Order: sequence, then structure tokens, then C-alpha cells
Amino acid sequence: MIIDFRFRPNTIDVLENFYRVFEKAINAMGMSKAEYLAQAQTIEEIVDGLQRNHVVKAVIVGRDIETTFSIPNNNDEVRAFCEQYPNLFCGFVGADPHKEKHTIKDITHRIKNEGFSGVAIDPLHARIQADDEKYYPIYSECCNLNVPIIITGGPARFTKNTLLRNCHPEQIDRIANDFPALKIVISHGAWPFVNEMIGVSYRHTNVYMELSEYELFPQSNSYLEAANTILKERILFASAHPGVNYKKAIALYEKLPLHDDVRENIMWKMQNRFWKK
Repeated sequence: MIIDFRFRPNTIDVLENFYRVFEKAINAMGMSKAEYLAQAQTIEEIVDGLQRNHVVKAVIVGRDIETTFSIPNNNDEVRAFCEQYPNLFCGFVGADPHKEKHTIKDITHRIKNEGFSGVAIDPLHARIQADDEKYYPIYSECCNLNVPIIITGGPARFTKNTLLRNCHPEQIDRIANDFPALKIVISHGAWPFVNEMIGVSYRHTNVYMELSEYELFPQSNSYLEAANTILKERILFASAHPGVNYKKAIALYEKLPLHDDVRENIMWKMQNRFWKK
């Protein structure tokens, strides 16, 4: 069985919105808009594929970067997927720190009334550091609601006016200290800050990471070494679909130099424990 901790269904609407944010990066990979959108499937086709590949839960990560990129959040879209397939999809509320009280109200409503299971933030695209004071009410509310938070790391290639320093592991270290009860998942392993992220996750029992998209990047062998040794219960499987097709991600993890028990932990067992409150 497999749990995918970062997944977005590749419907035409999702791909259109994804392309708005990452147009230059997608083009740099040699794909035109038409080629990218040609990957679209119906939700029924997507669900059938997940089930055939033994994916029992897929976390759909919401994104709200409306203040900085003028792109409306996709939380209603996430809710619709989860309502249609509640046993398969799990929604995380995309949160914009610049909306302040409105964001806290939205998080509380969606967690309590719409079945969302966590919160997702994107400091690079919000253009402020992950430990900025605007984020602290969000972290506090996650603790109040007893839900985890996903903090998107990674380089956000070619996105306008974004800075790598806005999600440096040093900031995660500070957040983990200030909110020891908060389960924190760092997406993309905060690459390229490989050793720093390994150190922070090693230091804190409440800091996890997923390596989606960066498992084979320079220095990423250190992630795998840590997974086999000091971080056996800190790394979660995620594909970042459709950025990386989840089938390719699953096939990759079958080949990575991981101990069998570690691979099972990453793909399913650790995630199962992670969800228990």
C-alpha cells in the first residue's frame, strides 16, 4: 500500500492553474502549454489509476498565493475532490499569510466543517520567510486544531521575485522550537539545503520531510543515507504529481538504495503512524 503526501489530480482545470504558476519551468523542460495540458484526465480516470497502483491515500495540497501572484486559491477545488472521493483524497488548506484574520477564519472553517486534514503554506511564493510573524497565527491555529502543516520548500524554479532564503531550514528550526506540538512536513526536502534540512529533521521529533522531485538531484544521496540511518521515521513518500507522474515516482522508489524496512516506512507504515493523533 502507498500513501502519496503531495498530489494534485491532473484534471484540465488543475493543469491550467499549475501552468500559470510554473510556465517558464515547464517550458524549460521542453514542454509547450498544449503538450502539458494534453496530460489531462477525468477524475474517474485518475482515481482508477491510483487504485490500480495501490495508492490508498493521496494528500491534495491547496495553494493560496493570491496576494503576491493574483492567482485565486484552489481550496474549493480541493474540497470538491475530497468530497467526491473521501476515502482516497485528503485535503490541506492553502493559506495566504497576507490575508491574516481572514486566513485563520478560513482554516478553522474548512478543518471543522469541510473535512480538511491540514494546512499548506508556500513561503517562497508568499515572498516572506517561513518564520515571519505573519505565519505564527497559522502555526498556532494548526496546534489548536491538532492538524499538521506542509511548508513548501524547493527552488520554485523561474517563479518571479521568489527567494530561496524564504524557506531556509534555519527558519524551520525556529518554528519547530516555538511549536513543539506542531507536525511539520517540509516539501521537496528544502533542496538545495540538503544537509541543513537533514540536521533540522534530526534535531526535532516534529519535523518530517518528503523529497518529491529531488531524489536524484546533486547531493540528494545524503537524503537517502539519512533515511537508512538517522531519519528512519522522518521521511514520507510524495510524488508532487503532476510535476512528477506518481507512477514514475513509485517506480523510482522501488529502485532507490533504501533498506526494505525503510522503503516500507516511507511508502506507507510511517505515514500511517503520522496520521494517528
